[in-house]
Amino acid sequence: MRRPGRSSAVLACALAGAYALTACGGSGDDSKAALSVSSAYMPQPVSEMAAGFLTVANKGGTADRLTSVTSDVGPVSVHETVGQSMREVKDLDVPAHGRLVFESGGNHLMFDKLKRTVRQGDTIDVELHFATSGAVKVEMPVKPATYRPATGH
Repeated sequence: MRRPGRSSAVLACALAGAYALTACGGSGDDSKAALSVSSAYMPQPVSEMAAGFLTVANKGGTADRLTSVTSDVGPVSVHETVGQSMREVKDLDVPAHGRLVFESGGNHLMFDKLKRTVRQGDTIDVELHFATSGAVKVEMPVKPATYRPATGH
């Protein structure tokens, strides 16, 4: 014997599940970069130079490229670390569905000739400039000189 309404309930559940899966996929446009920044910080500097660390995540299906960085405290350059060597680079790639990580001992931002004294508890305004996505503003908190994130980058 067939119960009335059972097929309607099954259909409703199936449609709800399909809708939920569609909603998880975002806008459906995976052809662009979708950037977000997390874990930003600057260890308190001991001179007029400082380093900055953060993670840029790209959930989109297209790579982007960090082309420059500006800040309210002075000039910023991008440094790449390969093995034991550090060198300034003009840009770094942010892979599709990947991350660009700036961490202690690895790639990092270098703040040179700070315009003002920067102390623990301050916040530095940083703007990351990307080839495709444009500018992304980041507030970078100043942490103790010995700070290491518990979760890493």
